[in-house]
Amino acid sequence: MLTLASKLKRDEGVKTGRPPGGPSDSSHRVSIRDRLLIKEVAELEANLPSTCKASFPDENQLHHFQLAVSPDEGYYQSGTFHFEIDVPEAYNMVPPKVKCQTRIWHPNIAETGEICLSLLREHSIDGTGWAPTRTLKDVVWGLNSLFTDLLNFDDPLNIDAAEHHLRDKSSGKISPDKVLTV
Repeated sequence: MLTLASKLKRDEGVKTGRPPGGPSDSSHRVSIRDRLLIKEVAELEANLPSTCKASFPDENQLHHFQLAVSPDEGYYQSGTFHFEIDVPEAYNMVPPKVKCQTRIWHPNIAETGEICLSLLREHSIDGTGWAPTRTLKDVVWGLNSLFTDLLNFDDPLNIDAAEHHLRDKSSGKISPDKVLTV
């Protein structure tokens, strides 16, 4: 009986000129994550917001890259904020791991770089957390939106930054130099 797995293995051997099941088969397997990333990175690069720039230190490792966000409006305008993104082997069942590399005074980013963005949560009460249907494009657009419409003062990760903003907003003294820390 011919199974689909054995047919695929045999066809792969014909294409590469290697006998199926040989020792070099396992070294040339591409993980599901890496197959997804090839497609998703191409889509991401075609749909990157104008305020973002993605860079891949090693083009053979699409699962690790940096993102620079330079907001063109709002409190964080004129700043550039760097994020490191690692896509785990279990992707797309689990979200990428994201850390902010730039020290920032932001209600949804801790001074240590952790990020409060619901789509980066594996389990979310409000149903807006990670789902296998989400992509890297969603992550990048979400990070970009942290500096505009997703700025959340009601459920902050950095409570001091949120209180500082609300206090200055009520007194009419919001100044750009209080937004960033160096």
